[in-house]
Amino acid sequence: MPKINELYQNPEEQLKATNVRWRIFIIMLLLGAINYIDRTSLSIAMPYITEEFGIEDTRIVGAIHSAFFWAYALMQIPSGVLADKFKTRNIIAIATIAWGGFQAVAALCHGIFTLSLSRLGLGVSEAPIMPAGAKLMGTWLTPTERGRGSMLLDGGAPLGTAFGAVIIAGLIGFFGSWRMAFIIAGVGTILAGLLAWWYIRTYPNEHPKINKAELEHIEKYNLDSKKTDKKYKLSDIKPYLKQRNVLALIFGWVCYSFVFYGLMTWLPLYFQATYGFNIKSMGGAMAIIFLVCFIGQLTGGYIMDKWRNAGGKTSTVLHTMLAISAITAGVGIFLCARSDNPTMAIILLTIALFPLRWASIYWSIPSLLGAQKVAGTICGTMNFTSNLFAAILPIVIGFIVQATGNYFAAMMFFAASAIGYLICSLLINFDKPMDVYE
Repeated sequence: MPKINELYQNPEEQLKATNVRWRIFIIMLLLGAINYIDRTSLSIAMPYITEEFGIEDTRIVGAIHSAFFWAYALMQIPSGVLADKFKTRNIIAIATIAWGGFQAVAALCHGIFTLSLSRLGLGVSEAPIMPAGAKLMGTWLTPTERGRGSMLLDGGAPLGTAFGAVIIAGLIGFFGSWRMAFIIAGVGTILAGLLAWWYIRTYPNEHPKINKAELEHIEKYNLDSKKTDKKYKLSDIKPYLKQRNVLALIFGWVCYSFVFYGLMTWLPLYFQATYGFNIKSMGGAMAIIFLVCFIGQLTGGYIMDKWRNAGGKTSTVLHTMLAISAITAGVGIFLCARSDNPTMAIILLTIALFPLRWASIYWSIPSLLGAQKVAGTICGTMNFTSNLFAAILPIVIGFIVQATGNYFAAMMFFAASAIGYLICSLLINFDKPMDVYE
């Protein structure tokens, strides 16, 4: 017998599903963007910090940048365990509030050591967001919705880098202080954490705003929409490391990360040292380059889906798109390094980064190759490995710049990394499913 409230509910309203799941992932896009605003704030402020702290050695700059990546990388697996053990909603909210606190605390630092400690704290507290977001995808989105979910979850990287350049540079210019910019960014992050806690729920049946139609849609196609006792174990990945597709996936993502994180970290100092950019010019250039990168990411995902839906073979579509991504990035960076015209440098880097984030399709490749049951394990290892190498990257680049006195060799390193990204992408055999071990 139907409940009283169901008898008096409009039949049309009963049939129309709510969109709670997409609002949740728009919030995750916002958190991802804030994540990158906070982590790139140091790059934007670094010219002022080096002057205030009297830092002349780029190796020290590299070490400060790397502090974040070491902490972020080493916390990936523990963060996955936390996301399994505790409510995802609480993990996301606590992590966001905590990293907002570390962002603000950095404004109180007056030395290299304390600033590095604040970056370690930022890395530890930001680490749970991607594992927790991936867990939300498993509980809230059906398999045919996870491509769009991945774009929203991962789209915060270029979007946050673009707006972070404008916001942080604008705040520094307005207040004349990088410290005040850090405090405002930290408080804004804390408020976003409170928003996440207010709206996000770990499971669909816990959300007060979801209706029956949306809940049935999620549960019908998604076996992970209800609570499970399944736990992440590091040992689960060992058998998969013998497969070529898994290794190509991991090291392709590492090479891609060298390009993206390398440019994200070093472009402000590159623009200042090579072309004499001030804070306004630097912020504008970063905003243009990474905003176009975000647009390119969404465009690439749309093209891939349309092409495959039109009958395109998966291997042809993805190999072609990933090859264009890697080659365009590598050639653009190479030509930029050889240009002495600042406008041309911005144009070339904008072209280079437009297709770079097409690499985001890597997150869905395990599922495409029949390994949906272990997609989280494989992608978690992929992200852990890339961030571990990303922790070493700023130090390596710092040594290269210090030894050569310019950024040409560093840019060549990024171009070479794009070649590695190309080779690994082409080594992925989309016609051979991954072996899945029970």
